[in-house]
Amino acid sequence: MAEKLAIVVWVKRGCDYCAEVKNYLTKEGLDFQVVDVTDHDEQREILQAKYGVRYVPVVEIGRGHTYRGVTELGLPTLEKALREVEKWGLDSVY
Repeated sequence: MAEKLAIVVWVKRGCDYCAEVKNYLTKEGLDFQVVDVTDHDEQREILQAKYGVRYVPVVEIGRGHTYRGVTELGLPTLEKALREVEKWGLDSVY
């Protein structure tokens, strides 16, 4: 049995793209956690180290120890990433 899909959305206050992502995930019935980088430059340093970006939204999607970060803006990219992750087996590596 596959592990539950984990989704983390990195956001900041006032970000319309961030709200769009959160609304989409809610509409799709997907549970997600939020990391708010507003006034937390150390959180942006984490994004820089992991993905080479300091902007939001960034969406991390995965199962177990296997995940991917979606840094490109736009719901079509997020939808594609969600479909790809749904296909992962427990021993897949990205």
